[in-house]
Amino acid sequence: MNIVLICNAKLPVYAYGGTERVVWDLAQALSDMGHRVHLLAAEGTTCRFAEVSYVDRHRSLKQQIPDNADIVHFHNRPDFDPDTDFLPYLYTQHGNETAPREMPINSVFVSENHARRFGSEQFVYNGLDWTAYGEADLRKPRQWLHFLGNAAWKVKNLRGAIQVARDAGETLAVLGGHRLNFKRGFRFTLSPRVKFFGMVGGQQKIDLLKLSRGLVFPVIWDEPFGLAVIESLYFGCPVFASTRGSLPELVNKDTGFLSNDLQHLSHAVRVRKFDSDACHERAKLIFNAHRMAEDYLQKYQQVIAGQALSIQRPLRSPMTVPSDIVSMDQTSFNQA
Repeated sequence: MNIVLICNAKLPVYAYGGTERVVWDLAQALSDMGHRVHLLAAEGTTCRFAEVSYVDRHRSLKQQIPDNADIVHFHNRPDFDPDTDFLPYLYTQHGNETAPREMPINSVFVSENHARRFGSEQFVYNGLDWTAYGEADLRKPRQWLHFLGNAAWKVKNLRGAIQVARDAGETLAVLGGHRLNFKRGFRFTLSPRVKFFGMVGGQQKIDLLKLSRGLVFPVIWDEPFGLAVIESLYFGCPVFASTRGSLPELVNKDTGFLSNDLQHLSHAVRVRKFDSDACHERAKLIFNAHRMAEDYLQKYQQVIAGQALSIQRPLRSPMTVPSDIVSMDQTSFNQA
């Protein structure tokens, strides 16, 4: 099958990257399975296992799609309506939408909850190429809990994570933020038990995750998927998180604890014990790139056969801002 993956970013990503990492690992898995892959991505993209062409931002994407494509898979919203052009395509919606608007008919989402919020049943879980992460070293002594995400983004709720770790008597390593933060107004975290490592990626992130006893992830938005969760599970880290969005799909009773009460999360950190091997195996078996590629191939074949993925265009329901998002800097979100 000739598969064109479109991503308006430079690949591969060498440090922090979410969607870009998923697209890269999908391309490699499809290539390993014998398919011909063409990456249409930002200038500077290089790839040994796929053909590459650069997105020309001065031309419509429609004009840049190779003529021999069996299926075109968009990872950014196309700048034309693919439903009116008889084009075999898929579109993955990776994030949330803040305003209601129709999605293309062949839209796919990244979790069941994510799809349901758009009135759809079509989803494929993200997966990663775990060979790129090396051995997890599950017997290595652990030093801290960790937070993984863009700390400047309020919905990730770093403040809540700091409270959970503090109340549990634990040190928190912040992977994705700085002690002095001007993006949220002037903010300075004084506690020496909170260690900041900035926006980390590659081997540095791997080394830090190997030192963690668990991920603290009390997000206050509907998480579409959560690569931070599966990366943490791979390194044997149980997840202590809110129940928002996809998180109940990613974390089961054997691999973490979910609650919208920070005190309950702190208590779970103190008293609950989880098997690091179970966490590691869940990531490897369920959230791997090969499984993701197989699931997308089923969708590709359906579209190529002329079957639309949905009866009508998915539509994001009008958002009502939850009370826990109105007050971002709260120290608790018991009402979430």
